[in-house]
Amino acid sequence: MLRGPLYKKKYQPQLSGHETFPLRYGWLKKAFDAVRETENDQNSRSVFLADDAIARFGVGKNMVASIRHWATAAGIIKDMSGRTHTTLLGRRLFADNGLDPYMENPATSWLIHWKLSGNPNKTTWFWAFNYFPVPSFERDMLVKNLQKLARDRNWLRASTATIKNDVACFVRTYVSQPPSGKASHEDTLESPLTELGLIKPIGSRFGFRFVRGRKPSLGPGVFCFAVTSFWLSHSKARTLSFETLAHEPGSPGRVFLLDENDLVDRLSTLEGVSNGLYKWSESTGLKQLTRNGELDTEDAVDLIKCDYVDS
Repeated sequence: MLRGPLYKKKYQPQLSGHETFPLRYGWLKKAFDAVRETENDQNSRSVFLADDAIARFGVGKNMVASIRHWATAAGIIKDMSGRTHTTLLGRRLFADNGLDPYMENPATSWLIHWKLSGNPNKTTWFWAFNYFPVPSFERDMLVKNLQKLARDRNWLRASTATIKNDVACFVRTYVSQPPSGKASHEDTLESPLTELGLIKPIGSRFGFRFVRGRKPSLGPGVFCFAVTSFWLSHSKARTLSFETLAHEPGSPGRVFLLDENDLVDRLSTLEGVSNGLYKWSESTGLKQLTRNGELDTEDAVDLIKCDYVDS
């Protein structure tokens, strides 16, 4: 039986908002700075809608909307109490004295990937990494599977055109595009997530494959942050089984495309990384992770710093 967030009765899909533009270098910093400057203003939510927004961001109106979409989806900014605010994660990363304002460290790209593809609100991203059952695919295959899901779940406003645009944007988020003489400078800019190597083209330009296996550039701090985020959203129990951490929709094993051996290796080091919060056990034939205290998102954000020590 299919389970997880996408199959909950009240789930509302998100298949648009990016205006067909994938995330690009510099956009999250631009959004963070704009919101940081205005978040104490009564009309802070208008920073992306004001008459000077095009001049402020240096892009067209649709791209301004896309910048806002990606910064929100990545958890860098959020709307709250009628205003737009920066988040703790946004401040840790993108403040002028932050860990990585210009996304030069792969840890930041891994964090953004986690926030997008571990987030059920980004329907295509979450579904592709957590539910899609085959390692190789073509765009049309993703579209058809999402169309079937939309029909089965009676999702409204999930038209074929909307799903096609979302799938095209999803692929461009993770796969470098071949150069084209007709493309504008903006269109040739790559998404920072292409460098993670999670999806690779195969054969014709229509074929792709998910790259499962070890992820050397994924640091222990980001991995610990992901485990904590998943645990907070998934369970109140004091233990999580290896099977849950490896295979449950939204789990680190799924979202990071880790093989089981690499996942075990990473879980076994969490006790040191988490300052004793987590402990890995394989006693009595059961592989499981135990937590020895309360989970806290703020503490998890602090733990990512260890991935930036040498940057």
